[in-house]
Amino acid sequence: MSAWHVSRKWLIVCGVAGAVIVLDRLTKTVVASHMELHQSIPVIESFVALTYVRNPGVAFGLLAGRWLAFRVPLLLGVSGFAVTMLVWFLRGIAPRRHLLVAACAAVLGGAIGNMIDRVAFGEVIDFVDLSLGPYHWPAFNVADAAITLGVAVLCLDALRNPASSRALS
Repeated sequence: MSAWHVSRKWLIVCGVAGAVIVLDRLTKTVVASHMELHQSIPVIESFVALTYVRNPGVAFGLLAGRWLAFRVPLLLGVSGFAVTMLVWFLRGIAPRRHLLVAACAAVLGGAIGNMIDRVAFGEVIDFVDLSLGPYHWPAFNVADAAITLGVAVLCLDALRNPASSRALS
């Protein structure tokens, strides 16, 4: 394994995670500065809207009304642990596994993007609002989308390559 491969792997990590963080911050800043809280702007009628909400909980608003004094420190601790574990996991991935590296980096960037909100506001800014007929998906943001896509790629990789997923290097 040459130094170029190791460096290239970490360049991919920094590039993908950095792009997710920058895009996440940029979109949240635009939404928060140009929309009123709970304002909704249809993008594609009855399908996609920009809806400015703040989520004090975790995914889909879980824990939003619980443990008020401990929620932010708890969620920051869990997020910090997840970021640490992702970096540790990334260290063991073979440099040639570019898609796996990029997927982990997307999850890492998304986790950091939402952590920034928790530190700055004590809650996460969400704004992408999807619905299809009577079905409605809870609002989410760029960080959430990156985490979801990254985890989906990781799961697909584990299903397609079960032996190589266990032996990452």
